[in-house]
Amino acid sequence: MTRTLIIATLAGLFPAAAAAADFRSAAEPAVVLYDAPSAKSSKLFIVSRGYPLEVVVQVEGWVKVRDAAGTLSWVESKSLDNTRNVLLKAATTVRQKPAADAPAAFEGQRDLLLELVEGASAGWVHVRHRDGTSGYVRATEVWGG
Repeated sequence: MTRTLIIATLAGLFPAAAAAADFRSAAEPAVVLYDAPSAKSSKLFIVSRGYPLEVVVQVEGWVKVRDAAGTLSWVESKSLDNTRNVLLKAATTVRQKPAADAPAAFEGQRDLLLELVEGASAGWVHVRHRDGTSGYVRATEVWGG
């Protein structure tokens, strides 16, 4: 009883920790990730349009983000949009229905970028390939959702 009360209290004090992660996608063909919130800082990486980034914190025109490898960096907020995409963590079969024994919709390779159609429900996410084919993949098999 006491343990449940403590967890409930902490969730109330830290609602961001209890909420789902906030993801955005790169909005431009090439988005630069920096080591600090300034265009004069060192450029670390470039990601392509649609690449999902987890928002860590936002400050005056800049967003601190985490990429699929877990690296923290900064990006100009204007370079992100609210499109929801995911990356496959490994090669996997995308299913026609949210069930492990459902027929395959298509095969996906590691780092395949997919549009997130619907977030996690019963451990599965509904995704769409750029060719229009859609299906379901376990939420644990994607990053960005």
